[in-house]
Amino acid sequence: MATTITLPLFSRLLLSPLLLTPALAQTLPPLPEPVSNNVVLATTIRDKTYIASFSGLGNGKTAADAHNKGWLLQAGDSSWQKLPNVPSSLGHSNRLAMTATVLEQNFYLFGGYSVAKDGTEVTQSDSYRFSAISKNYTKLPDMPVAVDDSVALTYQNRYIYLVSGWHNDGNVNLVQLFDNFTQKWSQATPFPGTPVFGHAGTVDGNKLLICDGVTTALNPDGKRSYVATAACYQGEIDSSNARKISWKAISHPTGVARYRQAALPVTVEGERYLAFIGGTTNPYNFTGIGYNGTPSEPDAAVWLYQPKTQQWRKGKVSTPVMDLRNLLELNGEIYSLGGMTKGQQVQSDFIKQQITLLPD
Repeated sequence: MATTITLPLFSRLLLSPLLLTPALAQTLPPLPEPVSNNVVLATTIRDKTYIASFSGLGNGKTAADAHNKGWLLQAGDSSWQKLPNVPSSLGHSNRLAMTATVLEQNFYLFGGYSVAKDGTEVTQSDSYRFSAISKNYTKLPDMPVAVDDSVALTYQNRYIYLVSGWHNDGNVNLVQLFDNFTQKWSQATPFPGTPVFGHAGTVDGNKLLICDGVTTALNPDGKRSYVATAACYQGEIDSSNARKISWKAISHPTGVARYRQAALPVTVEGERYLAFIGGTTNPYNFTGIGYNGTPSEPDAAVWLYQPKTQQWRKGKVSTPVMDLRNLLELNGEIYSLGGMTKGQQVQSDFIKQQITLLPD
């Protein structure tokens, strides 16, 4: 099995920037240790902003460095609080490629996979809700089809969609829908493209946008190849039936796929965009070394899709990062937390992802 990060992403909280004072935003402390492939989430409750990191891969980037640690930061504090480890109904001590989002001020954690010391990987079916106030995990009903490397998107502060992803032996085209009111799962209109992992996506209102990822190809010798796929699909959720999504293919911004990028709605120079940030053009497993044996490097390019014009614009950031599952928007500024920078260096810092638009 191959793994991914993506992004991610992405929750209703990202549609409204979480509030920090400028002073606090400048003094966000680094995580207690470097971590990549971690999910990062934030929510504001009674005027207090909480930022969390769950699971991921430590600095050594080996199977033994995968973990299920959790940390929580209340904005304004000088240090992180260690949380109980993310649970596992199968008793595993690590979890990579988990998918996560925020709904009703709680953190929702889905799937991922465990990796054994010998490299064996198993997709996890269990999911959890985490409260930043009680600091407790509450088990949710298992996904109908366990997935890792999926994309989580929220709608109407009620529904969570898990789009495509990997299930033990291959990708699935499913769009699995969790209804937070009824606590039940159902199946929405399937993903129309080739099933992928390593894709990224975001949502704005009832419009979904999913781009790229990696497909699998079976070779004559029976071995698999992992192939980056450059493709974007826009979905529109039916206002009267959350399970119905009208999908269509849209143009790709470059024709070259990126892997383990992350996406979120942003406002740049007064205009609203759906932004895809970070990632790499060279897919890899969890070591940062590509399937082709070449070290992967993060991409500084930013893709910005404007729904009202249905056109792409391009931008860049100063510090590219890959191996992201989510990004954070705090005080209108975008941050990555963890992930890998140039040379596959695992990070612990908040890195401001300042977008600079490029000429058309």
